[in-house]
Formats: sequence, C-alpha cells, structure tokens
Amino acid sequence: MTPTITLESPLGPDLGLLMQRHTADMHADTPPESIHMLDAGQLAQPGIWFFVLRDAGRPVGMGAIKRIDDGHAEIKSMHVLAEARGRGLSRRMLDHLIDAARAKGFVRLSLETGVQPTFVAARALYAKAGFVPCGPFEGYVDDPNSVFLTRRLV
Repeated sequence: MTPTITLESPLGPDLGLLMQRHTADMHADTPPESIHMLDAGQLAQPGIWFFVLRDAGRPVGMGAIKRIDDGHAEIKSMHVLAEARGRGLSRRMLDHLIDAARAKGFVRLSLETGVQPTFVAARALYAKAGFVPCGPFEGYVDDPNSVFLTRRLV
C-alpha cells in the first residue's frame, strides 16, 4: 500500500506519538528560548493547513504550512518518525507542502530550523529542494541556534 498524505486536524486521536516524538526532537539539543515549534492546539488555528502522512493507515509523518501574508507561507512541524525514515517520506512530505502552498497562491515559502546536529539531514533536504538562506521573517529574530531558509514558488 502506498503511503498517503491528507489534510487533517492536528488534534486527531491517533497523532499522539507523532506529536510526542516531534516535541522530544525539538527539545533534544536546542535551548528552550530557541524552540519555535507549535503544539497541536496551536497548529489547529485558522491559516494553518496540517497534513498527515500515513503508511497502511498509521500516521508516520506530519507537516504544516502557516499563512504569513497573501504571498508568503511558512513550513511548520515537519516530522517523520525515525523508524519510517530512509524511504523518501520526508521528501514526499516536503514536496506535498510545496505543492499545497503553491495551490493556495503563495509565491514564497520559508522555514526556520536548527543549527544543531539533530537538524543536519533536514537542512540537506531543504537545500536539495531549492531552499536558500534568508534573514529572519515574521516575528523571528537573529538567533545563533536558528537557520532561516526560503524559496520562491513561481
């Protein structure tokens, strides 16, 4: 069975493990003042589209896009369970988020990620997808623990 990606509520009853693992990874080696993740309740707000990647019905990945303004959105909470990695699922979720942002009319997509070793694979994935360094955007400030990336969608 091919994994699927669908628009869902981040408050879904079977998403606990994904949320727990994402939270644990974000807190693993990042100082608390540099953690910019949104919890499930924050992800359930208007202007945020939350997607779940399921393999045989089991949630193994997630990602969201958050509206910044009419032309600009941000990737939030992208995560694939460690035991599901190595199969191209992270790239599949990233491509889905890019396509979803483009379909909603956004012309720029940005994100914030960490500088710590935990985020090396994520930064490589984003670079392969055409994201380039940029300055802080929408409420972020310069932070030695953050990397800001962006790409045009047109």
